[in-house]
Amino acid sequence: MQISRRSFLQKGGALSTALWGQRVAPNSKPVVARPALNPNSLEPYVDPLPIPGVARSVGYRPSPADPSVQVPYYRLEMRELEAKIHRDLKPTRVWGFGSASPGPTIEARSGDGLLVEWANELPRQHFLPIDYNIHGAEKDKPEVRSVIHLHGAKAPPDSDGYPEDWYEPGKSKVHFYPNQQDAAMLWYHDHAVGINRLNIYAGLLGAFIIRDAVEDGLNLPKGKYEIPLILCDRLLSPDGQLDYLVSPDPKTPWVPEVFGNAFLVNGALFPYLEVEQRRYRFRVLNGSNSRFYHLSLANGQTFHQIGTDQGLLAAPVELKSLVLAPAERADLIADFAGHGGEKIVLKSDAFNLMQFRVSSRGAEDPSALPAALRRVSKLEESDAVRTRLLSLNEILDFYGNSNIMLLNNTHWKMPITENPVLNSTEIWSLINLTDDSHPIHLHLVRFQILDRRPFHKFPYQTQRQLVYRGPAVPPEPAEAGWKDTVQAHPGMVTRIIARFEGYTGRYVWHCHILEHEDNEMMRPYEVVPA
Repeated sequence: MQISRRSFLQKGGALSTALWGQRVAPNSKPVVARPALNPNSLEPYVDPLPIPGVARSVGYRPSPADPSVQVPYYRLEMRELEAKIHRDLKPTRVWGFGSASPGPTIEARSGDGLLVEWANELPRQHFLPIDYNIHGAEKDKPEVRSVIHLHGAKAPPDSDGYPEDWYEPGKSKVHFYPNQQDAAMLWYHDHAVGINRLNIYAGLLGAFIIRDAVEDGLNLPKGKYEIPLILCDRLLSPDGQLDYLVSPDPKTPWVPEVFGNAFLVNGALFPYLEVEQRRYRFRVLNGSNSRFYHLSLANGQTFHQIGTDQGLLAAPVELKSLVLAPAERADLIADFAGHGGEKIVLKSDAFNLMQFRVSSRGAEDPSALPAALRRVSKLEESDAVRTRLLSLNEILDFYGNSNIMLLNNTHWKMPITENPVLNSTEIWSLINLTDDSHPIHLHLVRFQILDRRPFHKFPYQTQRQLVYRGPAVPPEPAEAGWKDTVQAHPGMVTRIIARFEGYTGRYVWHCHILEHEDNEMMRPYEVVPA
């Protein structure tokens, strides 16, 4: 029986050093065994948490939306870097933006557009293994290519980072971000078809934060008390270099998931953060390829979630733990008052991520945790003009190994089948026929989760009939706001509702387990005029 990723990782599963990165299933595709660094051999909490710098504009240019208006212009260069991820490891080769990986945080105001020139200054040879059998990664393509997607942005199609709009080293592309959306933490990352999983794994990602007047009026922790936490797991070789697992067959090195043995926070392994006895706001991103995090504080204290992918919740939700899938974000408030002198570890199941060192001195705290945050208008099912039944599929080879992942049993190059009308509302029912949880992301739009409902797989696989096994389950309170990525669990129909507004044009939807996305679990969709 196959063990799903979610059930294993969320139940505290741990792997031996020899098994890091392997899929935990008896029939899964094997991986090449390589020596791996044992992170537990390193002294933890000897390096301070790096805080990504804030990107600075290099001037102003006319806005594509209104040439009479000048908007900030940024230029971020993709480069190969050496990163010091732990005191006792030699520098690690990574890819990043400017001089850092993760890249600098871009900050914007809602309604104020900006331009970013994404410049590809990477080497022409990739340092991670390419599978030339994957669509879009054939040998006639350049080894190194990139296009940047601003995840969660309501952006015009030519600035969305369409996977086939990649460009080579020595070239660049300017994207326009209107920022006509609520305050939220977005993130930018590579989106090149066929090698996206490798480019992000190498380090091509960073945070993008939009602010607005509603958020300003809440008196939340700010300045040095608001901190991004970008979580990534990576597989490290004994000398501290990035490794990426492949199958033993050199003709098909793709593997369905990659889990690392080193857990990086803002690019550092086992960092610590000095904190005062007061509230802090943490903007948390799961930037891993495949791993789900099950976050908690080791001392058992609670924290509050105030926002999700697309901005603030209606009210804070008190939690002791939080599950975060790849690409999901969580806006959290942790209060360290009364914990003077303690060293509190942030962990994910059995794995320690970082340490908070609480000052023994008291501290003033003018910030607040409001009982009400933001009005979240509910999308009504009665407004939906269409309900789409969309399956999540896994094709196995003769030996029962995962061979390919699909959305609605349809390949990337097949004709577009999802074509919502501009400003219309649709319900998408995600029917998960696989044994894994899949974080499904829609570009352009934000959506709300309606419910999840267990169903019998066999009637749907044989007759396309939905036979339910139980009642519908509403989303958790921490999921009850606006989302752009949803956890679609195995054996469940997950229903989301979205209004397709902003722009007409071609976008994509896909699984954000990057190994799945790269091997066909991504589809184009097109918003058409009314």
